[in-house]
Amino acid sequence: MSTAASPSASEANTTRRPIIVMGVAGCGKSSVGMRLAETLGLPYREGDDLHPQTNIAKMSAGTPLNDDDRWPWLDRIGEILANHAESGIVLTCSSLKKVYRDRLRAAAGGRLAFVFLDGSKALLTQRMGNREGHFMPTSLLESQLATLERPDQEIGVVVVSIDNTPEAITDLAIDGLKELATG
Repeated sequence: MSTAASPSASEANTTRRPIIVMGVAGCGKSSVGMRLAETLGLPYREGDDLHPQTNIAKMSAGTPLNDDDRWPWLDRIGEILANHAESGIVLTCSSLKKVYRDRLRAAAGGRLAFVFLDGSKALLTQRMGNREGHFMPTSLLESQLATLERPDQEIGVVVVSIDNTPEAITDLAIDGLKELATG
């Protein structure tokens, strides 16, 4: 990963809060999350690393997670968000349902922003097929799309199309986060 310039004072001030990069599998959460954190000078955490081993085993076997599987994982993410409510962090989490996002917002004390990476099923399938070494099989994309409750109309959400380069997606996310902070 290349070293980015330090964030400008404007970027740091308008984005210094917890940020979740969200969306279904294959949308680029990890790539965009790392770029976003680097650009904004914030710490980064990969939400997939916070899953209990039982969740990883279940997904690796092609079995979708249910709410009972997700609650402990979301609570771990919520603890990290609470610890960075003032200083900011970029964290990846699919955040597929509104109830999950609301739980994370509460954990972060209401200061949480979401960057929703939105893309077509065809593009997501292509990207998942090109991934190497990830536990999530392409077969689970359908269940994730069925579970997704789009956050387009929710407060504190930036929607960014993934039909672009990672650099452009990151720039659009930062622009959207600045608008949230000043809007």
